[in-house]
Parts: sequence; C-alpha cells; structure tokens
Amino acid sequence: MKGISGKEMEIVSELEFKNQYFFTREEIKRHFTSANEMNVYLHRMRKKGRIIKLNKHTYYLIPVRAIGGKWSEHPYAIIDEIMDGKGYCIAGKAAAYYWKHMEQIPFQYEVFNTRMQKKMEIFHAKINFIKKRKENLPKITEREIRGHRFLIATKGESRKWS
Repeated sequence: MKGISGKEMEIVSELEFKNQYFFTREEIKRHFTSANEMNVYLHRMRKKGRIIKLNKHTYYLIPVRAIGGKWSEHPYAIIDEIMDGKGYCIAGKAAAYYWKHMEQIPFQYEVFNTRMQKKMEIFHAKINFIKKRKENLPKITEREIRGHRFLIATKGESRKWS
C-alpha cells in the first residue's frame, strides 16, 4: 500500500477517531477548499486502496488497523449503505441463511430493489442487485447486525428460497 499525504492522514485520523467507516462527501468537505480538490483526494485515496466508493455519495474507509490493506465488513451493512437504507430487500439464499432455514453459507447475496440491476463484488462478497417493481418486493423486516440496520425478507417469505 502506498503512503498517504498529510491531508489524507488528517481525514483518515478524524474518521477513525469517530469510528465512522461509512462516510459521505458532505462529512469531509470542510477539509478542502473546493469540490475539485476533494475529487482529486478521493480519487487518490481510492487508487491507494484506502477507501471504496459504494454509491454516488457514500464511501467506506479501510481502517488503518487493516493488515496489508485487507479488511472485511458484513455484507448486509455494505448493501444497506449502497442502497441508502431504502427501496431494497435482501432476499434469496442470503435471507434463508439469515433466518436459519438452511445451513449452507451463501456465496452470493441477492438484493431486490426498485432502482438498479447490476452485479458487484466488494470484500469478496458477490452482490447481485435485481430490479423489481415495488409491489413485487417480498415483505420485509428491519434487523440489525454489528450496530448497523438493514432490510431483509421476513422469515415466512424466506422459506421459499431454502
């Protein structure tokens, strides 16, 4: 991993001190004189492997304590941050595994949502976003894991995927 500049270290230190690993551009803009300067620094930090861009506004800071730049966050928390906490449902075998309808650990996380259809791989978790109409989304419930909330198909809905 490449070294980081003084300004990058200032941002990383502040976020680590607050234990805030998910952050937005708005939360760090006070460190910069312009939006262009912020874009340059965010690009450099992404290139160095210090941050990961999750969506248009949200980034994930790789903690300094990560050994060799390797770190992992729970996929449910990552999915919630990518989707901005709304308009989605973790479904499929990931939901069945969460509710203990099956014992096999899922190798892919299916996310039903109303906005996008694409596949991503973040922290070696394969996430498959499947676009559906709002009325076709399964019934959902809000749960929490490691202090982060997420939306998942209800226990009854997830039985069909086991």
